[in-house]
Amino acid sequence: MMFIDPHIHMNARTTDDYEAMAAAGVVAVIEPAFWLGQPRTSVDTYIDYLSTLVGWERFRASQFGIRHYCTIGLNSKEANNEALAEAVMEILPRFATKEGVVAIGEIGYDEQTALEDKYFRAQLELARELEMMVMIHTPHRDKTKGTRRSMDVCLEHGLDPRMVVIDHNNEETVKETLDRGFWAAFTLYPQTKMGSERMVDVVRRFGTERIFIDSSADWGKSDPLAVPKTGRLMLARGIPAADVHKVCYGNALACYGQSGQFDEKDWLAPAPIDQRVLYEGNSVLRGQAPRVDEGPAGDSPVEAMREEDLLIV
Repeated sequence: MMFIDPHIHMNARTTDDYEAMAAAGVVAVIEPAFWLGQPRTSVDTYIDYLSTLVGWERFRASQFGIRHYCTIGLNSKEANNEALAEAVMEILPRFATKEGVVAIGEIGYDEQTALEDKYFRAQLELARELEMMVMIHTPHRDKTKGTRRSMDVCLEHGLDPRMVVIDHNNEETVKETLDRGFWAAFTLYPQTKMGSERMVDVVRRFGTERIFIDSSADWGKSDPLAVPKTGRLMLARGIPAADVHKVCYGNALACYGQSGQFDEKDWLAPAPIDQRVLYEGNSVLRGQAPRVDEGPAGDSPVEAMREEDLLIV
């Protein structure tokens, strides 16, 4: 089986994770812009981070046979730093239109403060202006209230629910999310949010229409193999293979394919891997023998990009 992990923070993972994911059948990932675990001190650190998402991380994934995409946004926790948030809003449009960016995200609420609401709405307007999809982070606390509020605000701003992913759903939020026409994503953590066993029950109860799963796999306790592991558990528990395919691959492709940036042909006919290729002089290797697949030379997806596509002026 092939798998897509449509919400995973690979910047926090190692190359061993990429290798394990590729071996498990993961062919494409989407990495949302995220909180680093401690407050950023200036907009310059945001610029460096977002540059990593559209540049180095995309290259690193390609060196292990995985196609990397990302979303761009100001996360909800840092929206509470108004000076930083104002500066970040100024630079977001320059990153949002880069190749491989599939949505504005992940954005939404954390503590559901006034500043979070202000910058959530500002980013929804940016998505409308750029005709982009949106990835919503629903809060860990007061999740039902925060999820409903997130959808209400999206509709207030005239967004088409089919262009909005509501992530971090659970059993209490999924029905309303689906009833209102949004995409319902589920984050599978080993001990919190949603687990694999619970996800099997969700699919049995709610079906597979507009439902898909992801791992998040950030710097906390998480599992970058959560999607393939859960897919195989579904099969073992009698979920039809066609339904597993939708939840673990097809629905994410249909959803983010609307962006015009997320295309199956990118990984079905990939460029050959050549780990001799460098990114701004840097290698993914540390003395290991490089993997070099047979195929035309010079076909690395990063080599083929124009230099100006990789740089932020």
